[in-house]
This record gives sequence, structure tokens and C-alpha cells, in this order.
Amino acid sequence: MIGPGGYGGDNRHTQPMAEINTTPMVDVMLVLLVIFIITAPLLTHSVNIDLPQASSQPNPEKPETVSLSINAEGKLFWNDAPFEDAELGSRLAIAAQKQPQPELHIRADNTTTYQRLATVMSETQTAGIVKIGFITDPSHKATDSK
Repeated sequence: MIGPGGYGGDNRHTQPMAEINTTPMVDVMLVLLVIFIITAPLLTHSVNIDLPQASSQPNPEKPETVSLSINAEGKLFWNDAPFEDAELGSRLAIAAQKQPQPELHIRADNTTTYQRLATVMSETQTAGIVKIGFITDPSHKATDSK
């Protein structure tokens, strides 16, 4: 038979036990206290990190693109708008003075003479245009005559 308040066959004590057993609670609290004492110094320890520095410089502007087209008859087109040959030098000079300087894309018909294209490129260089590109049409492939 188990002692007083036990689970035996003794039916004399049928009331529940009114005492609180604080021993397990005190054990848990002491364990938590030890954990906090150990981890508290680690929370105040700092680690030096070298972070990258941000710069607030503006992004450089993309220069505009000017399309200079030459058709089969040798007529000139500035951004797909026709103009006279006499205006080419002045238009190129104005474009050369812009900051940033625009890129000049030359598009020539495949039947345009080399002399006409060379003249336009010479005037472009004389005006001071630095960035010149050539636009080609990949649908017209050259054929070898063997």
C-alpha cells in the first residue's frame, strides 16, 4: 500500500492534493538563469563588417542615334526624312557639337556607288562625328560568282 495521498486502496483521502510542487518549476528557472548568464555577454559582442560604399553618381546618358540613309539614286535621308545634299555638312556639324555626341548609323542601298558612300563618310569625318556605324540588311545575301 502506498502512503498518504497515494493511489492505493486507501479510500480515506478522497480529496485532491491542494499543495503545489514547486521543485520542478525552480529547476527550470535555474536552468534558464544559467543559460541567460552564459548568452548575455555574447549579445553585447560586436562584429566589425566592412560594408560597400554607395555612390550617387548619375548614370551617363545614352547618346541619341541618327540614321543617315542613302538610296539607290544617291538621295540622302536624315532619320527617314529626305533632305538636300547641301544640308549634309551643316546637319553633321550640329550633331557633332551635341553632348553627348550622337551615334551616326549609315544605311546605304546595295546598289549605291562606293564613291557616294565615301563622300558621305568624308563629310562625316570632317564635321567631327566620332561614332559611325553601318547598318546592313541581312535579307540581301551576297552571291559568289565562280
